[in-house]
Parts: sequence; C-alpha cells; structure tokens
Amino acid sequence: MSNRLKQEKSPYLQQHKDNPVDWFPWGPEAFRKAESEQKPVFLSIGYSTCHWCHVMAQESFEDPGIAALLEDFVCIKVDREERPDIDAVYMAVCQSLTGSGGWPLTIFMTPQQKPFFAGTYFPKTSRYGQAGLTQLLKQISHLWKTEREKLTASGEQIAYALQKAQAAAEGEPEPALLYQGCRLLRQSFDPKWGGFGAAPKFPTPHNLLFLMRMYEQERDPDMLEMAETTLKAMALGGIFDQIGGGFSRYSTDKMWLVPHFEKMLYDNALLILAYLEAFQITKNPFYAGIARRTADYILEELTDQDGGFFCGQDADSGGVEGKYYVFTPDEIRSVLGRADGEEFCRIYGITQEGNFEGKSIPNRIGRKNEGWEADDPRLTRLKDYRKARVRLHLDHKILLSWNGWAIAALARAGRILGESRYAQAAGKAVSFIRGRMTDEKDRLYLRWCDGEAAYAGQLDDYAVYTLALIELYQATFEIGYLREAVRRGEQMILLFEEKSGGYVMTSHDAEKLIAPMKETYDGAIPSGNSAAQMALEMLAGLTGEATFREAANRQHRFMAGQIRNYPAAHCFSLAAMMLPLYPHRELLIAAKRLPEAAVLYLREHPAHNLSILFKSEGSQDTLSQTAPFTKSYPLSQTPLYYLCENGVCHAPVGEWEELSL
Repeated sequence: MSNRLKQEKSPYLQQHKDNPVDWFPWGPEAFRKAESEQKPVFLSIGYSTCHWCHVMAQESFEDPGIAALLEDFVCIKVDREERPDIDAVYMAVCQSLTGSGGWPLTIFMTPQQKPFFAGTYFPKTSRYGQAGLTQLLKQISHLWKTEREKLTASGEQIAYALQKAQAAAEGEPEPALLYQGCRLLRQSFDPKWGGFGAAPKFPTPHNLLFLMRMYEQERDPDMLEMAETTLKAMALGGIFDQIGGGFSRYSTDKMWLVPHFEKMLYDNALLILAYLEAFQITKNPFYAGIARRTADYILEELTDQDGGFFCGQDADSGGVEGKYYVFTPDEIRSVLGRADGEEFCRIYGITQEGNFEGKSIPNRIGRKNEGWEADDPRLTRLKDYRKARVRLHLDHKILLSWNGWAIAALARAGRILGESRYAQAAGKAVSFIRGRMTDEKDRLYLRWCDGEAAYAGQLDDYAVYTLALIELYQATFEIGYLREAVRRGEQMILLFEEKSGGYVMTSHDAEKLIAPMKETYDGAIPSGNSAAQMALEMLAGLTGEATFREAANRQHRFMAGQIRNYPAAHCFSLAAMMLPLYPHRELLIAAKRLPEAAVLYLREHPAHNLSILFKSEGSQDTLSQTAPFTKSYPLSQTPLYYLCENGVCHAPVGEWEELSL
C-alpha cells in the first residue's frame, strides 16, 4: 500500500510513502479533514539523512499497530528542509515546553494548528523511564475525547506565548557586545580539543569566523588560538572524512573522533570559509589543504550535473550507521597490500580492537602530519573501494539557501586558492538558480527536486543568495553578480522586513502560520536575520546607496536588542556588526583589466573591511546603475585607484603599492 506522500518530491516524504500510516503532506486538505472529523493532528517533522528519524520510522511508522492507533489523528509529515518555516514554529514550541529540541520532532495539535504537546523521538513502547509512542497515542486520544477543552485552551495559550515571544526589542550596536561574545566563548572553550561546550560537539564555523575576525582587529592571540585549536582538532579527527574529504555533522565525543556520520552541504560550505580564513591569517598550508579537500568533496559527491548542489549524504548505509566509513586492518591490507596497508593503519589509527563498534574510523589524532599527504594515492584507492563496497543514500534536493553557502564558499576558494574550477562551479550554480529556481515574476523558489521547483523562497534564501552573489563578484568582478545581489537585497527588504524591526522568515504574502517567526539564533547555520544583516552591510559598502545603509543600520539595532542576553549564540551577527564598528575602506579600481596586484592582494589578505569595485569599459554602464557614485570616476589608459577610508577620500594613485592597504 502507499499513502498520499507518494505524490511528493521530497526524499524524506518519499521514505514514508509506503508506511501503513495515512500520512498527509502539510496543506489545507489535512486541516479540513481534521476540522470536519474533529480529530487532533499528529505532526511529524524530520529530514532524509536523520538517523533517529529512520529509527522512529522503522520502529513505529512501519508498524500496523501504531498505524491503527494513529487513525484517531490526522497525520502530517513535513520535511524540515523544504518547510523551515513550519519547523521553526514547532521547534520553538518544543524548546519552550521541554527545554530542548531536535529531530524527529513530534507535535500534537488542534485542527487550528495550535500545539498542546511536543517532543522529539519516542520509542514504540515505554522504556527506561521514557514514554513510548504507543502509550502516548492512547493517552492523548483519550484526553481529546474526555478533556478536549483543556487541550484546546492549552494550545491557545502556547500559540499566544509564541506570538508574544516574537516582539522586537532594539539595542545599540557597540563593541561591548563583541567583547562579551568573546568572553562567553572563552568560558565554554575546550582548551585541549577545541570546540565549545561538552559533547556532542558541533563545528559551528561561524563562531570560528567571528573569533578570527576579532583577532584580525584586536590582535588578541586568545581569539586565534581558540579558532586554530578547534580547526586542527576537527581536521585530525574522525569528524573529517580522512579518505574522501568533507565533514560529518557533529562529533559524539569531545575529541572529534566518533561523528554522527551524516554529511550536510551547509556544514561543509561554512567550514571551507573557516579554513580559508585561517589559511589567509596564518599562511599555514594545512588549512588550505583541508579547505581544498572539502571543496573537492562537494564537487565530487554533492553536485548535480546541471550545477546545483545536493543537500547531503545519510549517516546510514545498509541500515547500519557509519558502515560506509569504518574499516578493519585486514580490509585495509586487502586493498593496499601488506606493507602499504600496515603503514596506513598506523597513520590513520586502524586497529584490531577498533574505535567504533569493533571497527575503526580513520583519524590522525595524536599523529598530526606524520606520513600524511593529501594526494596520497592510497586514499584514492580506498575511496574507490569504499564506494564499490556500499553506497550512501543521497538527499538530492537542491535548497537555495544551502546552495548560497556553497556558492560563497567555492567562490572564495577559487579566489584564495587560485583555482578557477571552484569559482566556475559557483558560477554554474548561480546559472542553475537563475534558470530553474526563479519564477516569471523574478521571485526565488526554496527547493528544486526531480525537475520541479517548489515553495516560495524564504528569508534565508534571499539573504544567503545575496551574500553568495557578492562573494562571486569579489572573486570574478563580473558586474552581473553585483547587479543581481542588489536586486535580491532590495527584494529582501520589501518582502521580509517588518515595521517593528527585523525580518520574518516568510514573505508578507506567504501562508500564515500561528506565529510569524523572526529567527536570530545562529545554530548549525547562521540565522536568516544574521545573514540579512551581513548582506545589507556589504551592499551598503559596495553601492554607497542610502537605502542599504539605512536598512543595515535598522537591522544592526534590531539584532543588538535580540542578542544582548547571550551574544555568543549569535556570532555571525557579531561578525556583521563588526563591519560598522571598526574602520572600513572603499576602493574603486578603474582600469582596462583587473590588475594582478589586486588579485594577489585578495588572495593573500582577509579583506572584510575593504569594499572593492572594478570599473572597466565593459562594466562602467552597469556599475553606474548599480553603484551610482561611480559614474563620475573616469577611465584612463593606465589603472587608477580611488581609496576612501572612514568617510575620507584620498587622491587617486596609479600604483597599487601607493595605497598602503
């Protein structure tokens, strides 16, 4: 048998299409049925590479007994990656009611979408003090029949509290917020293994980017030490795929050895940015090598033939978590031969006793660069063997905001590593978005899958895509990217900014949920509001337009009010706030072709406090429309450099060395 999910494109929903549960996708049909039959709604939210989502599905949703109990409910399945707005609403409910959250997310609510119970994973039957889904379904079904008014009143109260929580409070952007963010990160920092807090440990690359940018401005060695300790420990641990490149989502232990094996596009994109930044600051080629191997992983495993980037790869293979990644010494020797195999086992910690369920996750903890080369042919042989041995499930959705992070990372990798293939891949992805994920009104779609674009773009899509276009402009100086970044920034302000301050997740003309969400917390990914803050500030610096300067100032004030209680949880916002709080320079290069000195400078130096525009005969008309202040700057036979600093413009010079950057 199959249910209504068989019509859906989402790989996650497709995983549930043959359940005996009578699933509905989110939509009016499900809520009409709940209303007409006066049934509560059972909402289950997850994603296709989620290990515990698979466990709950196998234990419960494939079980006819559970399906029979769920007949008392209208059952809705949501892919959180396709509908981050729905996930944000009900995750906020779960966190407020239980103090924690995660996936699978389990919600019981009224036909009017008002939640009265929330949780995450539930086993089929109660065990070790944890409620089982069987007992929970029976209890809530009974309460709905006998005490419905109490459940309905509870749902109303929860919805009202969620709406009140979205109220905006402004503050003043000031260095004290930055310093407090650094202090809080230092307090939770693990000085031996890096990272912040206890296990499980997440990479949170935006925390590291903020610390490195604070080091660049303040020259406090503690800031760089925290970032470098973390970056080195992750790269040597099992969270980094030593054989195939790329990072898993998080580590279950403090030393980054045993990961939760799923690999996500956004983690890898953001980590590329962090390792590139470390390389530019320290000139240590180790960081460049990790960035390169991670970028290569994206190109090899997560890239559609038409240019878009897929969501990620599953933790499970053959129904076993981590099976794809682990080895025994005998297996290594059988592939590489005795001598090479034994040396590889020594370098990568492959032992007879193993470090994960009797087998070994390759790692270099305690061995650093001993005998290691990124282009070691043994890695290629093992990678090919691993692919032939067992395959990973691929979530082949293409999400616009996650593609934005990948475009930004690959564009910067192309610029800093001097490898044009990365910038070319970023440009191809932009072409994919322009051709496949843009509607006839020039609005963006959130998702592409199996030939179909769906769901109106949300704040994250516009904000991160704008950042990606800016990054690609800075890598190529092709004016079309900057022009589109300006257009997307203008759309973002129009569609998502609220008069009370901040940006809501969904556009003003989108489906209305029980509360308009304004996400500001930088979790695994920077929030839409943080990304918008960064995009607006960068657009203001590049275009000189008052529209963007005023919008950026409004967003800085809004975010200052939101983050003041715990700024360390909003590090991408802090990085955006640094731009107006520290000295900033604007440079216009007027020349027939981009001078090699400029290319080399941008390759070797972090330039977050420098906005560069390039004016040539081919770009001057479009540049004048995009950044009108450039219209009066003349072209000449030789390059001219116009530098402004902290509101003061200097006389133009003809040699790069005269700029004193």
